[in-house]
Amino acid sequence: MKEYGPDKIRNIGIVSHARAGKTSLTEALLFCAGATDKLGKVDDGTTVSDYDDEEIQRKTSINSSLCICEYNGHKINIIDTPGYSDFRGEQESTLRVVDVVIFVVDASMGVEAGTEKAWFRADDYNRPRIIFVNKVERENAKFEDTLSSLESLGSKIVPLNLPIGIGTSFSGLVDLVKMKAYAKGDGGKKLQEISIPADMQDQIDSFRERLVDVVAETDDELLEKYLDGQELSDEEITTGLKKGITENRFVPVFFGSATGNSGPQLLLDMIPYLPSPVDLQPIIAKKADSDEEIELNADPNGTLAAFVFKTITDPYAGKVNFFRVYSGTLKSDSYVFNSTKGREERIGKVSLVHGKKFIDTDKVTAGDFGSVMKLSETGTNDTLCDPSNKLILKPIDFPKPIISMAVTPKTQGDDEKLSTILTRMSEEDPTFVVKREVETKETIISGMGELHINVILSKIQKRFNVGANLAQPKIPYRETIRSTSQQQGKYKKQTGGRGQYGDVWLKLEPLERGKGFEFVDAIVGGVVPRQYIPAVEKGLLEAIQEGVLSGSPVVDIRVTLYDGSYHEVDSSEMAFKIAASMAFKKAMEAANPFIMEPIMNVEVTIPDEYMGEIMSDLNGRRGRIAGVTPSNGRQVIRALVPLAEMYRYSVDLRSITSDRGSFTMEFSHYEEVPPDISAKIVSAYKASNQSS
Repeated sequence: MKEYGPDKIRNIGIVSHARAGKTSLTEALLFCAGATDKLGKVDDGTTVSDYDDEEIQRKTSINSSLCICEYNGHKINIIDTPGYSDFRGEQESTLRVVDVVIFVVDASMGVEAGTEKAWFRADDYNRPRIIFVNKVERENAKFEDTLSSLESLGSKIVPLNLPIGIGTSFSGLVDLVKMKAYAKGDGGKKLQEISIPADMQDQIDSFRERLVDVVAETDDELLEKYLDGQELSDEEITTGLKKGITENRFVPVFFGSATGNSGPQLLLDMIPYLPSPVDLQPIIAKKADSDEEIELNADPNGTLAAFVFKTITDPYAGKVNFFRVYSGTLKSDSYVFNSTKGREERIGKVSLVHGKKFIDTDKVTAGDFGSVMKLSETGTNDTLCDPSNKLILKPIDFPKPIISMAVTPKTQGDDEKLSTILTRMSEEDPTFVVKREVETKETIISGMGELHINVILSKIQKRFNVGANLAQPKIPYRETIRSTSQQQGKYKKQTGGRGQYGDVWLKLEPLERGKGFEFVDAIVGGVVPRQYIPAVEKGLLEAIQEGVLSGSPVVDIRVTLYDGSYHEVDSSEMAFKIAASMAFKKAMEAANPFIMEPIMNVEVTIPDEYMGEIMSDLNGRRGRIAGVTPSNGRQVIRALVPLAEMYRYSVDLRSITSDRGSFTMEFSHYEEVPPDISAKIVSAYKASNQSS
């Protein structure tokens, strides 16, 4: 492939709600640019970007996919992203590294939840954007309703073309920049020019005036010329469009059909007028050893700054890191410094990426994307730089997982193998988290939704032939006490020969929340010899792992060893350890014990119209509303909710808000379980002990 300077590179992310047609648009752009000879179809599993077996089987994107094409002297990097919120991490990493975002909107649906969420994230990144209204040929496609829904996003919407007819009457497009009309596509790469329909002239004039208005406002000279009643040339309009898009003054809208290949041609003609990496410089980095900021320009001769935004494990190539070079040049057969990990890495060969293909190259320059294989330490969110100029680029703020499941291998003996594979998968996907819950003795996997977790387990089954079962995680309850108690524990066993003897008196007292466990040695006069004191403490540390009510760990107690007795011959460490455990259990039962449950800080972000229903739902989950704050035209509800009530909340929230709501959750503290629920927990614990 020809080498391009950063001013001739365009980096585009394509995002939307699921099934709006992102992959089909990507395929049409590649086809029209000559990167492919045939227009692939999602339903046939023949697209460039959806090449994973899971994607082909499910007929939907689950991974972000980098594709490249060349058009009119420019190199275009396109990242096709998944639309389902379960794969938001892929979308988030794409928004972090692209320069422009194309939003795809279904003409029959308008702005849907996934598009709305991505739009707000693009706002956070201040990304210039374009809208492609897709599926205008569908029976229930709507023009006015779709435009109205686009305007609800809060940006100035400016159509650059208009459909000739809508729905089943769709027959072509009118280009409002060139003022030309084209018949709908016949499967070829080019559109056939036709006469502008006379019955559309008033509509065309109105939208043309709207276009020229916003373009004129981007430049004082253009505005003066426009106000003087002079016509703006096509070149002046496209120059004004580029300035307005780059500065986020307005959002151009294209209408068309990706699968019918009508409209992607006009969008492709506009791409050279989108901002390049040079137009959006400088990029801010920080020195690795301080908070001092550095401005970086898209200069191939500048200091190296490359950012790893995605990591995968390829069945043939092994570990692959995808990166964007913001400054300098990343060369094959070179040494770089991973400033995030503080380690030097040797670069073998670098490649350009087109779908599942890796195209060898000797270097990747500023503004461009590439990949590198088999780096030992490097992963997603790492910065690669010159060893002599260590700097760090801003990492991706990945969303936190919102659903957790307990996982076990289907085949006995696969525990260690499954654990290793899950860890590897979490390295590929930062939104997939694996941890061992010591208290419940479970392996817990967390992700962005049930589909997310199921897809990962399906990959594991296919790649490694290891199956897994899922279950609802156990709640990590804890036990503590309300009052003080004193009890004796005496262990005496006499058989033939030397016996066993240990005798202790313990005092249990409640401590403040969060204080844990405290052991006090108050023995005087040697009634319990010094050599047996550690055994008593060890017995207690083991005993507090299993409380008397639910078998949960015991916390926030002080245990004082204040009396006891021993036998010169029969006493041993084991005897005192057992005696301590016996005394603890009796004292625990006498100290008015109770069960505590984890309480979570929950933040739910929703549109205004769902406020009442969501607050009612949270109250029904034993939640306590802590406050409501407006944010970016939405409402953020803060609440304290028991973890036991949050299982599958992501599914319920999606149902209540039609996927327009989102939430985060993190641990806050422990609180006493209500008596009726406590009784159920105790009953279940007793039943499990009897059955075992």
